[in-house]
Amino acid sequence: MSGVYARRTARRTARRTARPAARRIAVLTASAALAGTSILLTAPTAQASPPTPVSAATARTYLGQLTQRAEGSSSGYSRDLFPHWSTQSGTCNTREVVLKRDGTNVQQDAGCAAVSGSWYSEYDGATWSAASDVDIDHVVALAEAWRSGASSWTTAQRQSFANDLTRPQLIAVTDNVNQAKSDLDPAEWLPPRTAYRCMYARMWVHVKHHWNLTVDSAEKSALQGVLNNC
Repeated sequence: MSGVYARRTARRTARRTARPAARRIAVLTASAALAGTSILLTAPTAQASPPTPVSAATARTYLGQLTQRAEGSSSGYSRDLFPHWSTQSGTCNTREVVLKRDGTNVQQDAGCAAVSGSWYSEYDGATWSAASDVDIDHVVALAEAWRSGASSWTTAQRQSFANDLTRPQLIAVTDNVNQAKSDLDPAEWLPPRTAYRCMYARMWVHVKHHWNLTVDSAEKSALQGVLNNC
């Protein structure tokens, strides 16, 4: 376990230094500038809206039903083993569907690419007016799923998981916040906006329960702590 911890610590340290301080300043500057417009002051209409997860009470029950097991190996993992983003309709792929769903006043071009709109990131409370500043986060990261049981799935199953619009598995958030999360589980990372942590834990458990993925002991303990305070 010390080797796993050391690798995760190294990953977190590398991510923290990967983006310059100017990027963080840009987040604050953009948020302040956008706050002056009436549309962006109305946060509820701009909030990301993945499918509503199970309640905290149900999530606590689901968490107790998940198989607890030491986290598996990342050996053999590749994002290519989870094909995404799949075409959903016409020229629209999963990313564009989520951008449209989670944004406000989103306009798309003939190729379904979002060319204007605004996106409120639930993870950190920032609002963005360019789709390029927004990532679509897999709530349960693909690598985390691999280590929790998806390594034994078929490619078709992994594709369904990576493009799951039915469960609360996909959400539009600030790009560098998503990149800081990487493939960490709730024992290692939670949304910096504390008001969203209960929702995040409900989403995480809902997804893992539906897809019959395992949890490790630290992950389970962290989720219990969040859900008990919902």
